[in-house]
Amino acid sequence: MTLPPLHPGLTAKTHTTERLSTHVLANDREGVPVVFIHGNCSTGRFFEDVLVALPEGFRGIAPDLRGYGDSEARGVDATRGLRDYSEDLHALLHHPELGAKGAKVHLVGWSVGGGVVMQYAIDHPEEVASLTLIAPLSPYGFGGTKDTSGTPCFDDFAGSGGGTANPDFVKRLLAGDRSDEADTSPRKVMNQYYFKPPFRVSPEKEDLFVSEILKMKVGDGNYPGEPTESKNWPNVAPGQHGMNNAFAPKHYNASRFAEVNPQPPVLWIRGSEDQIVSDHSLFDLGFLGKLGAVPGWPGEEIVPPQPMVGQTRAVLDAYRARGGSAREEVLPGVGHSPHIEAPAAFLQIFTTFLKEVQ
Repeated sequence: MTLPPLHPGLTAKTHTTERLSTHVLANDREGVPVVFIHGNCSTGRFFEDVLVALPEGFRGIAPDLRGYGDSEARGVDATRGLRDYSEDLHALLHHPELGAKGAKVHLVGWSVGGGVVMQYAIDHPEEVASLTLIAPLSPYGFGGTKDTSGTPCFDDFAGSGGGTANPDFVKRLLAGDRSDEADTSPRKVMNQYYFKPPFRVSPEKEDLFVSEILKMKVGDGNYPGEPTESKNWPNVAPGQHGMNNAFAPKHYNASRFAEVNPQPPVLWIRGSEDQIVSDHSLFDLGFLGKLGAVPGWPGEEIVPPQPMVGQTRAVLDAYRARGGSAREEVLPGVGHSPHIEAPAAFLQIFTTFLKEVQ
């Protein structure tokens, strides 16, 4: 299989800090740093076209998170929420070869990457010029909460964590499955859920994206993380290691973003047809239980679908109430990947925002 080479306007390099050896893509120019953080089961190359298209005066940087792409595969302490990832990023941006030390950076986070950059802004608000959230993880994590205040459905946060990942999808990752023979094949999952069908990228880019997905480290310390048994439906709760446990609401809560000071301007951009992060997510066991796809659902009063969009909106409303600037843009007919599915519309909104807040 011949995969498309890296765009000639980009460079790839590994930078080593005291925390991690991180693989980084960057556009070959000087300018204000714009840092793109990818989502779960992806890498920095999912931002390749955006890096190339950035206007003059902006230097695009897209690292692979630990355990993803070509970065080092160190284990994740999920009890710290997403801080292992955000602290990796902080160390990376202070690496002398990256040229971002001392500069305020524009942070862009897609899906769980949105959670990483929100955590970064909570811990280092003085270093953030702006925040762009692309189809972001809810500030209350993924699964196991019932309202816009992030109230857990159960005390042990059952319904979230590493045990919620589809075991056959995990098995196919380990096997390096490049086919589309099953609904749980990585290629099929990407085309069905990352994007809103019938959208598809070119065959060459599709092969590239699948190859990048298959680079991820699979195991209890990385993706998805170990499960914990629960007496509560659906009988799994968060463990202490790995990505899916790190963004479980037991360990991750970014609602304090509403209180950060100083307050970077925020752009929230999402697709109207997102099937992963929405108030009716096909990856949320509460919603799947309501559909009858997971047996034993205890009902809407106990485990309703998680209102993911409503939770993000509530936190950003609180941010505005304290004087912050946050705007929401919804792209019609677009799924979980606005920067890939609707690149012209995304770039117009995003680059206008960058120039306004610069």
